[in-house]
Amino acid sequence: MPSNYKAPGEDPGISELKIGIGDLYRRDPWDLDVYPDCAAPIAYAAGDGMEVVKAVFGFWPKFMQPDRLDEAGKKKRKFDTVNARSETVGESRLYARAWREGQRCLIPAQWIYEPCYETGKNVWQRIGLAGWQSYCVAGIWKRYEDQDGRSLIGMSMLTVNADGHPVMSRMHKPNDEKRSVVILRPGDYDEWLHTKNVEAARSMLQLYPAEDMSTQPKG
Repeated sequence: MPSNYKAPGEDPGISELKIGIGDLYRRDPWDLDVYPDCAAPIAYAAGDGMEVVKAVFGFWPKFMQPDRLDEAGKKKRKFDTVNARSETVGESRLYARAWREGQRCLIPAQWIYEPCYETGKNVWQRIGLAGWQSYCVAGIWKRYEDQDGRSLIGMSMLTVNADGHPVMSRMHKPNDEKRSVVILRPGDYDEWLHTKNVEAARSMLQLYPAEDMSTQPKG
């Protein structure tokens, strides 16, 4: 379940997605290394087409969450919302309304980063498509108003179980749960954004074939 990924910037990478993020990048560039609470591009439905905007990586950004105290009066850790489980997204108190209302998005990436412990110690891996072509991850989004009345969008990557997947099951510690983001095929972008049938959208949340993926140590 990634909390860090590489967003596309200048070509090669930004044009091959064919979702129109190039103009946004040239007008309002983002840092390519994306961490929680960082801004990065997404595309969401706008009428019959799509709109590309910058969003915060985290469905409920940590800087917008109120402080919570434990019984000893110490601050609790804030909720991590960069990933949303596909199995429960429709029932979650946090995500259910956005899921029911079709607030799905495309999250452009060059690759994601995941930890791998096959050597006995953590070796971070970058994971992407064969040939390292850019792709889009299935996401969910929500709009917020900040204290100054400005609008911002939070987004989260949807994940699925990855037990047995030749690439994603190798990530994280041996006894950790195996999860994967959902990589969408370009031919599915329009349906993912526009279908009114949430079960049809849910059926698109599948593992990507390992033979069409690449992985190598983070360099």
